[in-house]
Amino acid sequence: MFSSLKVRNYRLFFLGQVVSNTGTWMQRIAQDWLVLSLTGSSAAVGITTALQFLPMLLFGLYGGVLVDRLPKRPALLVTQSAMALTGLALAALTLTGHVQVWHVYLAAFAVGMATVVDNPARQSFVSEMVGPEQLQNAVSLNSANFQSARLVGPAVAGLMITGVGTGWAFLANGLSFVAPIGGLLLMRARELHAVRRTPRGKGQLREGLRYVAGRPDLVWPIVLVGFIGTFGFNFPVWLSAYADDVFHAGAGAYSLFNTVMAVGSLVGALLAARRGTARLRVLVGAAALFGVLEIVAALAPSYWLFALLMAPIGVFGLTVNVTANTAVQMSTDPAMRGRVMALFMMVFVGGTPLGAPLVGWVTDAYGARVGFALGGLISLTAAVTIGLVLTRLGGLRLTVGWHRGHPRVGLVPRERREELAAAA
Repeated sequence: MFSSLKVRNYRLFFLGQVVSNTGTWMQRIAQDWLVLSLTGSSAAVGITTALQFLPMLLFGLYGGVLVDRLPKRPALLVTQSAMALTGLALAALTLTGHVQVWHVYLAAFAVGMATVVDNPARQSFVSEMVGPEQLQNAVSLNSANFQSARLVGPAVAGLMITGVGTGWAFLANGLSFVAPIGGLLLMRARELHAVRRTPRGKGQLREGLRYVAGRPDLVWPIVLVGFIGTFGFNFPVWLSAYADDVFHAGAGAYSLFNTVMAVGSLVGALLAARRGTARLRVLVGAAALFGVLEIVAALAPSYWLFALLMAPIGVFGLTVNVTANTAVQMSTDPAMRGRVMALFMMVFVGGTPLGAPLVGWVTDAYGARVGFALGGLISLTAAVTIGLVLTRLGGLRLTVGWHRGHPRVGLVPRERREELAAAA
């Protein structure tokens, strides 16, 4: 489960990200709660989320082109430093009492601009640190890293917000970037796996798009995570509305919901690290269950039942993310990986600017339950539809029968299905 941590460079990267990710989650919670406190509007929270992810939608593919051209480690030093400065600036404004909602909007957009290069660079850099043999394990552990930080970050942020104010959470995030920057500086360059960088040239963006378009095994997982990311992952909007409007429980409840979801997400990431393979049927099944659970949670009548349902939602949401990420990375030519992963992240994360304001408007107009249920329904529909498409492309058929007195449902090749029918 933890085999890739034997690699020194990856271990430094992993430990630095533990600290930084904790700070990032603290800032996310503080940022959402600050906007809600300043405006009283779920739509404003949605706008903040949209602004943070809008750059990925607009410039994500260009970021991937840059990542394929640039050495990954120096690029990450620049992007991590930029995000640290953004957190420190927001802390200064909040602690001095001068913060306004447009400051938060601007900070969110600035973080998003850094993420345009940072996300595909981090995704691609993993293979350079561990090599192809450990890639599946390292990708899963990266997700476990992020989700374990999600356990600590919201809890600490909730305590800091209620105890000393949101400004200190922003300050902690800014200072947390010392750890990943230090880890990058301490790495041994000679131990990295050499990857041929793409020389500067014309048409590289179109080349990346043509590469993906000609690969159905890349297209359909990316399309599926696009629907899930755009309509199913708007948790800042929904969970803040449930904490404030449905259960009237304040920032502590919002922190609790995020923490419980993080527990489930951590379990999902560790299971993915142990599984060792990234199968498309696991991706589709997890996406379908994720949608079903969101619909069930939307109808939950009590505070504690809603909170408990966040755990399995975290498990299956993380399984979708890790399985799709790993399947796409392992199927991609290393020379194309920056562009392909930029497209993956643009679709998964960049869809949020489209979905978040819409979901925020539905939540404000019709209530948190309707908004949450709608996100789950769209996710479920996408999973079923794309599952059927992949089944057809793979030449598979659904079989239903009995085995030792029990019903059994499975997918078999068309030829095999005909053999089974003849044998019956």
